[in-house]
Amino acid sequence: MKPILNSLRKDIVICSRKLYDKGYVAANDGNISARIDDSRVLITPTRMSKGSVTPEDLIIIDMSGKLLSGKRQPSSESDFHLKIYRDRPDVNGVCHAHPPYATGFAVAGIPMDKMLLPEVIIRLGIVPIVGYGLPGHPDLYDQIHKKLKGHDAFLLANHGALTVGVSVTDSYEKMETLELAAKIQFNAQMLGNVNVLMKDQVDQLVHLRDKFGARKDLSMG
Repeated sequence: MKPILNSLRKDIVICSRKLYDKGYVAANDGNISARIDDSRVLITPTRMSKGSVTPEDLIIIDMSGKLLSGKRQPSSESDFHLKIYRDRPDVNGVCHAHPPYATGFAVAGIPMDKMLLPEVIIRLGIVPIVGYGLPGHPDLYDQIHKKLKGHDAFLLANHGALTVGVSVTDSYEKMETLELAAKIQFNAQMLGNVNVLMKDQVDQLVHLRDKFGARKDLSMG
């Protein structure tokens, strides 16, 4: 188990620093976690910049949130990470950040539901707006839960973005895809024209999900 745990620590640190370097988080924002096994989760600590987190800073909690290992305290939003793992057995990595363009859509209350880019259709499907919930409070997950089954990426109203995946790296890469898609859509809207793909074109892309290892059941409506 130790080699696996060390690998997960390394993956979280790499993804944390990428979030910070790309400007997806500032100060102590954001959190990343990984499922270790059925009873334990590795997660970033609270009140620490993702740009400076080290493997030793990460902590292990059980599925009830109890601290099992580490010198720091868990993220204040660890509760929704744990509930996602309980409700989605296929998820092994969760990434929460505040990327500027995607968060702009979240604040504006605009879901990313236009069929514009092949990579987004294959990898993310529609990205819905999740209703506002107080950060660190159970009502945040109540809102996430409503959309959790059919989606891997979410815009958290007046808050930020959330992505889940089969691994930490997968969840982080979906965050990159989401933010780039938001930036492209925003730019197209500023240019005054957004061309939407036709239904048969979208259907062809959906059929390619299996080939690219994406979820076949991602919601398109």
